[in-house]
Amino acid sequence: MDLKIANQRFIICGASSGFGHAIAKQLLIEGASVVIVARRGDQLREQFHHFNEKVEIIEGSLIYSETLDQIEKSAKNNTIHGIVFNAGGPPTGTPLQTDMKDWDSAWQLVMRWKIDLALRIAPILKESGYGRMVFIESQTVKQPLPTLVLSNAFRAGIAGFAKSLALEIADSGVTVNLLAPGSHETPAIERVIKNNSSIKGIPFEQAKAELVSNIPVGRMGTAEEFASLATWLLSPHSGYVTGQTISHDGGIVSGLFG
Repeated sequence: MDLKIANQRFIICGASSGFGHAIAKQLLIEGASVVIVARRGDQLREQFHHFNEKVEIIEGSLIYSETLDQIEKSAKNNTIHGIVFNAGGPPTGTPLQTDMKDWDSAWQLVMRWKIDLALRIAPILKESGYGRMVFIESQTVKQPLPTLVLSNAFRAGIAGFAKSLALEIADSGVTVNLLAPGSHETPAIERVIKNNSSIKGIPFEQAKAELVSNIPVGRMGTAEEFASLATWLLSPHSGYVTGQTISHDGGIVSGLFG
């Protein structure tokens, strides 16, 4: 399928590893240009040097306004067609294992910067009459996990924000969707497995095997599989899909509308 994005330009947040890295690579393979954002600029330059003419690098933490200013400036200086909101998750823990410092930090890490950046980028896309906004969150939006209370709370908040924004700008040619990944072979899953290993007092590999045994398809997903879905959502083909929270989880969310 021709995704019709060869001459389009996208902003990918958190592009140095995991889902962000895989999505940026897939877009480049499809012929698109990307603005990639991460704290580790040297790593981005090393990873994407062979796509040099198609890549703009913004180095900085997404929780800082200075980084968001750079992203906004890039979007205004050269037409963009879509953006991926993606970053690492908060620490693991149950409600009673957290304190208010944890909640304040998680608000900054998971929620605040996405709302700030979305409010900057949405008007730019709306003015151009076209755009794709994709939030990368977690299966916890649909099925909370006991030891991920910070993720449970703030990612659900992003789902509410994304749905509201999608409805507000639905007639402008701009879509807003959220992807809810389950367990994938990315660096982010290691912290979950380590936490389970610590709580249960079992080896890391045993904790990993237990996690996999609960996934109906019998394995974890890959970042490349996830990126293929995200890339489609960023393409013109997805114009009738907006305000949706779409699972990519191997069937682990048990609800009827998982």
